[in-house]
Amino acid sequence: MFHFRQVFIKAAVFGFFLAAGSQKVTAQNGFYQLAILKYRGGGDWYANPTAVPNLQTFCNEELRMGLSDEVATVEVGSPDLFDYPWIHMTGHGNVVFSASEAQNLRSFLEAGGFLHISDNYGMDPFIRREMTKVLPDSDWLEVPWSHPLFYAAYDLDEGLPKVHEHDDLPPQGLGLFHEGRLVVFYDYESDLGDGWEDYQVHRDPDDIRQWALQMGANLVTHAFRGSVGLD
Repeated sequence: MFHFRQVFIKAAVFGFFLAAGSQKVTAQNGFYQLAILKYRGGGDWYANPTAVPNLQTFCNEELRMGLSDEVATVEVGSPDLFDYPWIHMTGHGNVVFSASEAQNLRSFLEAGGFLHISDNYGMDPFIRREMTKVLPDSDWLEVPWSHPLFYAAYDLDEGLPKVHEHDDLPPQGLGLFHEGRLVVFYDYESDLGDGWEDYQVHRDPDDIRQWALQMGANLVTHAFRGSVGLD
C-alpha cells in the first residue's frame, strides 16, 4: 500500500522523486497498486471490470513496472484514498460527491495524487458538475497532444484513440491543474477504459486496443513521475 506522509512521492518502480506538497507515497513490499474509485449517485462505477487489470498487466509485461497483481477499490471519502498514487474513475451516469468527499478528493490531489476519469458515455454532465466541488478554482483545459503526458512511455503524437463513436465527436483529453501540475485527466469521447477491456467484450480492432493501452501506460507513468503544467 501507499501512504502520503512527507515532502515527496517516491516512485520506487521508476527510481525518481516527485515534489508533492506535504505528503508522501511509499510502496509496501515494493509493489504499487492501481485503484478504481467507488462513488455515489447511481452511476456504474464498477463498469469495465477487466479494464484496469488489463492495463496493469500491460504495464508489467511491456514496461516492467512491477505493479501489484491486485486492483483496489476505494471510496471517495475514505482515508484509504491516500494509499494509491493513481486512481481510475469511470461510469455511464450520475455522480454525487458530498462536501466531505469532495474535500477528501481535493486533499488527495493536492498531496500529489492523480485521478484519471474515463467517460464510458453518459457521465459527462455529472462529472463536470461534481469536479467543481473538488477543485472550484480550476477550469477544464484541453491538454494538447504536444504535452509530455502523450510521450511518457510511448510517443502518441496523434493523441487519444477514438475507441467508440459515442456522439461522433473528436476525442478530447481534458485536464485540471493544481499549482501548475496536472492532477486530473479526463478522456471524453475517447473511452479509453473500453479499449482496455478483454477483446471479447467489445471486439475492438487490435490497433485501437493497443493505442488505448499505450495511452493508459502513459497516464500511469506520468502520474508516478509527476505531472507538469501546460506550456
